[in-house]
Amino acid sequence: MKKILKQKPGSFFSHTALFLLFIANAALVTSKSTIEPCSNSDSCNALLGYTLYTDLKVAEVASLFQVDPIAILTTNAIDFSYPDVENHILPSQLFLKIPIRCSCVDGIRKSVSTHYKTRPQDTLSSIADSIYGGLVSADQIREANSIQDPSVLDVGQSLMVPLPCTCFNGTDNSLPAIYLSYVVNPVDSLAGIAARYSTTITDLMNVNAMGSAAITAGDILAVPLSACASNFPKYASDHGLIVPNGSYAIIASHCVQCSCGPGNRNLYCMPSSLAVSCSSMQCKKSKLMVGNVTVQQSSGGCNVASCSYGGIVNGTIITWLSTSLQPRCPGPQQFPPLVAPPTRVSRDLDYAPAPAPQSDGTGTVTKPKSTVPASGSIPGFPPASGPMAIGSSSNGCSLSLVNPLATVPAALFILLFTKLIMPLPL
Repeated sequence: MKKILKQKPGSFFSHTALFLLFIANAALVTSKSTIEPCSNSDSCNALLGYTLYTDLKVAEVASLFQVDPIAILTTNAIDFSYPDVENHILPSQLFLKIPIRCSCVDGIRKSVSTHYKTRPQDTLSSIADSIYGGLVSADQIREANSIQDPSVLDVGQSLMVPLPCTCFNGTDNSLPAIYLSYVVNPVDSLAGIAARYSTTITDLMNVNAMGSAAITAGDILAVPLSACASNFPKYASDHGLIVPNGSYAIIASHCVQCSCGPGNRNLYCMPSSLAVSCSSMQCKKSKLMVGNVTVQQSSGGCNVASCSYGGIVNGTIITWLSTSLQPRCPGPQQFPPLVAPPTRVSRDLDYAPAPAPQSDGTGTVTKPKSTVPASGSIPGFPPASGPMAIGSSSNGCSLSLVNPLATVPAALFILLFTKLIMPLPL
């Protein structure tokens, strides 16, 4: 005779309710993002880490974010001298750093200069998750545009797309830095991201107010990149310019090209090859042009004279002539290497996800190979105005949104489900 196992009255329903409760809580596990509170109207240069959702021309990517196509190329050290480079087709899944202005809006840092015109079949979710690569959520777009019914979008409707960014006074460990908003990929690890951008796990954890090194796909991290900062006067229209190490910036109506690196923090500016109609770039009382340096060895050292770019004011380029006596004569200016406009994506490239560094068996950790020069940051401590975690006793000025359920192991849910489907004896 077969023995029939019966469940106790109500036990199935009670266990099912418990299971559904856990599933409901699991659904609340969302990605986290670092937020920097602010109280003034200033802005800064910042970067977005963006992965192309399909093949796009350089100009199309620029249009998505309302930025200069040349700025995208120079930020990624892509050679902009190629013919018709703005119509060059970039491959799907290519990772790019997008330069933006980070403003203070409603008490927090974010970029609000991006607008998107809706197309047939668009939804808020597809715009957020696919077109903008998870840099924004559907709810954030809905709230920013006061949309009552997200299921109804008019074709051609202009939507403001709020994008994440941080400034932190343009420093990391008291050194110039520009912050990249990076969307975590499923294969990413914090160690891999730190290695990729030449920083440390500790620095990333401090900057993002993380209690542990655990990260989840969809998280948006603020990654400090080493940079060269300008000292242009406040009345200059390009005041506050900061250029990531290993890259360029074309400024002053395409008249001036500035570069940072490799391996130093000195911003170097010179006339741009794109210059068409520009004001004089010659230093007063000198024959030197912006970027020119003369050296003369003497018994007391090296006499150095240089003509530097000092910003642009009302369309007029400001120049500074300086002379100094240095112990040694400076060597030739080193420029960041340029790469050809990409035509394909490889797993080895800098724009691929950042898994944990691999060991070659000798104890040496190897980093992923790079084709597009990465903008690294100098290892160190968090910026003086860096973020703090919610509930911290410190009086910092930033905070990180963290969902505590994000650390609950998936195995717990599997175990609970297994126990549920097993019959319970009387």
